Amino acid sequence: MFARLKSDLDCILERDPAARSRWEVLTCYPGLHALLLHRIAHRLWGRGWKWLARWLAHWSRWLTGIEIHPGAQIGARVFIDHGMGVVIGETAEIGDGCTIYHGVTLGGVALHKGAKRHPTLGRDVVIGAGAKVLGGFVVGDGARVGSNAVLTKAVPPGATAVGNPARIILAQADARREEQAAKLGFSAYGITQNDDPLSQALRGLVDSAASQEHQIALLWQALEQLSAQQGLNQPLPPDAARLEQFEAQKLNDLVGK
Repeated sequence: MFARLKSDLDCILERDPAARSRWEVLTCYPGLHALLLHRIAHRLWGRGWKWLARWLAHWSRWLTGIEIHPGAQIGARVFIDHGMGVVIGETAEIGDGCTIYHGVTLGGVALHKGAKRHPTLGRDVVIGAGAKVLGGFVVGDGARVGSNAVLTKAVPPGATAVGNPARIILAQADARREEQAAKLGFSAYGITQNDDPLSQALRGLVDSAASQEHQIALLWQALEQLSAQQGLNQPLPPDAARLEQFEAQKLNDLVGK
């Protein structure tokens, strides 16, 4: 028991720069308190003391602001940072070394009793603040879910999910993610230095449209010059786009906001 507690304290000291001592973590971190109470409630739940387990979980929620169903399975070295508003459902499974920030929901979308309704997190997963992970799927080892993402599908190991609805960024395309945070061994809020894939697609369309307008302007200018060289003096149509007016940078700035 004391070895498990020491492991919990040390993992918080490793991941939270604000933590200064084991005593401070033990006395001032509601995420730790919620996990300690959950272990007792989970043991009661497994032994058939369902009401008592729920009663203890209810008081844990009142004390810490973190709601964990006693049926949830939580591994070692899990860190719930800040924790206020975290909700973890009955059939949720959380692997070793995961980091969960405030406002996170590990919820379900099915209403069938006995079904696997809540997500399974692999090892070393990071769930950013305010993220909603809804459904009985698997978030792979080392995956990241960005702040305020709404995730309703599985995430491959090592990938990042961002946005609403969440879109998947594979690890190969996200190698430079939070270089400073990587020195600490985890990605603080599951964010990425790369753009959201939908934004990348929109920027691609904007750049393509700008390139096409440039080519059209060159064609009209070439026709005008050819007409002048041959002495035809044939006027171009009044709506001929001889000058580029497409403001690609402004659109790219809007996409990036």
